[in-house]
Amino acid sequence: MIRSMTAFAAGERATEWGVLGCELRAVNHRFLELGVRLPEELRALEPALRERVGARVARGKLDLVLRLRPAEGGEALQLDARRVAQLSELALDLRASFPSLRVELTELLQFPGVLQARDVDPEALQAAALALLDEVLDAFVAAREREGAKLAAGIAERVDGIARIAAEVRALMPAIRAGQRQKLQARVAELAQPLEPGRLEQELVLWLQKLDVEEELDRLDSHVAELRRVLQRREPVGRRLDFLLQEFNREANTLGSKSVDTRTSQAAVELKVLIDQVREQIQNIE
Repeated sequence: MIRSMTAFAAGERATEWGVLGCELRAVNHRFLELGVRLPEELRALEPALRERVGARVARGKLDLVLRLRPAEGGEALQLDARRVAQLSELALDLRASFPSLRVELTELLQFPGVLQARDVDPEALQAAALALLDEVLDAFVAAREREGAKLAAGIAERVDGIARIAAEVRALMPAIRAGQRQKLQARVAELAQPLEPGRLEQELVLWLQKLDVEEELDRLDSHVAELRRVLQRREPVGRRLDFLLQEFNREANTLGSKSVDTRTSQAAVELKVLIDQVREQIQNIE
């Protein structure tokens, strides 16, 4: 399954300590490069997060962000009822001496120890973060595969065009060789000193060998078959395709350099255009 390197996915999960949010985005890159941003409570989880992403993604420049947002209604704080009771008893004792004593709620909450941050269970929070990452990774990989399917369809269409042009050139070659034979014979006939029949045949064979592109066309057909096969593989194939396109380009260049006919010259140009279009698509493939 062809996968694109560009994708985005996000998700959230409620916990006792707030809402966990996770975002994962990626752009093209030759290798796997992962940047991670985490809240302090999950800092120790970074190696496990990197390992989990690396198991599902082979290439791309990725940014992974995890956030812990306090639950609706305020921070993850709790009231120390025992401390409040102690303060209440103290206020009653002091009221006998200070009848006008008044304690405001905001002042009471600011007293040290009245409000305490709720203890975070590191293992439970980390387990929730990993489960959320798995969900986001599923969505992320699915997005890559959807985009990859579009890329594969575009590549397959252009590869069909390459195969069609190669077949057309192959069909033209007998007529081109016959035409070149006639041209060479006509030039030889114009010579003041005619060549020996054996020498003429040797020169003709050498000339036609220089123009022969059967080998290049055979290799193009082989590359087309290999590219179609690679497009069906499930593992990352971007680098393999990139190498294969270099071979395509080499055959197209050789075809153009051997051309002695406007039709094959035009075919070589069209081949290079299609090959460049495929290369652009491959740069996006994992």
